[in-house]
Amino acid sequence: MSIKKPFIAGNWKMNLTVAEAVPLVQDLAKELKNISAADVLIAPPFPLLDVIYKTIGSSDILLAAQNMHHEISGAFTGEVSGKLLKEIGCSHVILGHSERRTLFNESDAIIDIKAKAAVSMGLIPIVCIGESLDERNTNNTEKVIRSQLNGSLRNFIETKSLPKALILAYEPVWAIGTGETASPEQAQSVHAFIRRWLSEIFGAETAETLKILYGGSVKPDNAKELMNCTDIDGALVGGASLKADSFLKIIKAAC
Repeated sequence: MSIKKPFIAGNWKMNLTVAEAVPLVQDLAKELKNISAADVLIAPPFPLLDVIYKTIGSSDILLAAQNMHHEISGAFTGEVSGKLLKEIGCSHVILGHSERRTLFNESDAIIDIKAKAAVSMGLIPIVCIGESLDERNTNNTEKVIRSQLNGSLRNFIETKSLPKALILAYEPVWAIGTGETASPEQAQSVHAFIRRWLSEIFGAETAETLKILYGGSVKPDNAKELMNCTDIDGALVGGASLKADSFLKIIKAAC
């Protein structure tokens, strides 16, 4: 298990109504008063951000958006600025989730621009990377991960400076919403590769400090085994974050 404070993020995707979300956050806030060994974040859909920020109140729960546009403002119908996300109470933003990459054709270059913009607007990016089943089956996992890292963090590579608060999330595409999960050995192997890449590009201190989360059908019954891996610093949780009971079990498994 990583010696860093675990970071558990819940990505709600396009789920939950206000009536469903508010009691969920209230339950989380109540239970988390007794849990200080992990940082906890939730990422609701855009329309819920304001009400969820107010529901979080004085709780230590962190708030993230699931995406953002790289421009501060402008004629971009349907998009949301990082500046607005910051003003509404977000501290983080998820970028490059596999669903954004595959369903909305977001390239590494787009994610790179967004990550740079997020930092400039005071948000902490959670940058997602991961390989498809075909890429894993053809033994191209590390090649794909390296390419995504090089492309999605290009601006930071050019300046030779990566914010240590930035978070990476390894989410094998074949394990997202499928019920399949990378084995602890598979997950640890990729996390260790990412850590080595960070050390090569940004130095040992950044590699040691920066948190790398695992995402891909994380559930209460597999969370502890995954969190016990040396280079896994937390989890990006999907479906299991939609219920307080299951999400809390994952949080406790990481502590």
